[in-house]
Amino acid sequence: MKPHALLIACLLSLGCISVLSAAVPPPIISHPAPYGEFGKIVRLDPALDELLAPDARMENLAEGFTWSEGPLWLPREQRLIFSDVPNNIAYAWKDGGKIEVFLSPSGFTDRGTQGSTEGGNGMALDAQGRVLICQHGDRCIGRLNPDGRTFTVLAERFEGKRFNSPNDLCLDARGNIYFTDPPYGLKNGVRELDFHGIYRLAPDGTVSLLSKELERPNGIALTPDGKTLLVANSQDARPILMAFDLQPDGTVAPGRVFFDAKGLLAQGLRGGLDGLRIDARGNVWATGPGGVHILDPQGKLLGSLLTTRAANCTFGGPDGSMLYITAAGTLCRIQTKARGQGF
Repeated sequence: MKPHALLIACLLSLGCISVLSAAVPPPIISHPAPYGEFGKIVRLDPALDELLAPDARMENLAEGFTWSEGPLWLPREQRLIFSDVPNNIAYAWKDGGKIEVFLSPSGFTDRGTQGSTEGGNGMALDAQGRVLICQHGDRCIGRLNPDGRTFTVLAERFEGKRFNSPNDLCLDARGNIYFTDPPYGLKNGVRELDFHGIYRLAPDGTVSLLSKELERPNGIALTPDGKTLLVANSQDARPILMAFDLQPDGTVAPGRVFFDAKGLLAQGLRGGLDGLRIDARGNVWATGPGGVHILDPQGKLLGSLLTTRAANCTFGGPDGSMLYITAAGTLCRIQTKARGQGF
């Protein structure tokens, strides 16, 4: 390792700087229980009462992050992990207010990928309970190795060309990994693909392009029956959730609009469509302008959790009914009546 790289690594291990950045990450404030109230709940349809109790409230768990993303519940450890993308760090939070560095670096390991220095983004668990990460800076889908520090690259190219910056992912029951590849983590890096794709990574390592019709494909989730992918398009000109029906041969049918968020932007809410989760009954919890928006299985807006800007969310807790939200610089949560898939 070169001397300057060794110095950076040492400072990073002490929590002094982010990878290859002279800026000092902001101080993290982890709140003790009981947690303070955060944000606002907007109820638009009586059907929301089936998903959120009348006295439900959002709780502020921690704050001070530059841009929190990719929340993932680890059931074996009963804790949440999530990324602070610009600082190339993933944190772990446990009920009671304890927060610690889970992984650093999380998505940029200086493999010569000519991307950015940004860290991990979306995360998921495979059938063996291993953490999969969309690694912005390394421009790949990585799997965290048992040592908890290094990665195995699962995919980094399509038809010989390096991905832009994989953003979010989900898995089906057969072990296929579906992921999106917008340019947000590319920054000034060398671009090799002239489109932003939605892909499937098969268990044998084969990468297939499913669609390139979205300008900025971002969050991605699979319906409980495993038949439809929902993908967020994080472009202000066309802020839509697109539904893609999966075909028997592994391809997808042409996309159809599941939800259009232009009305939210028209209200002056800030932010684009980003990460999402689909609960066990098919309701969609999608981050977008102003926070998290709750849609029924047909795409009807039932209500919103206003958090200012929000990047992603996930279900967790002992029974999978707690919704955790990465809201820009804040980590928050809310108790729901829903259950995440797999709980």
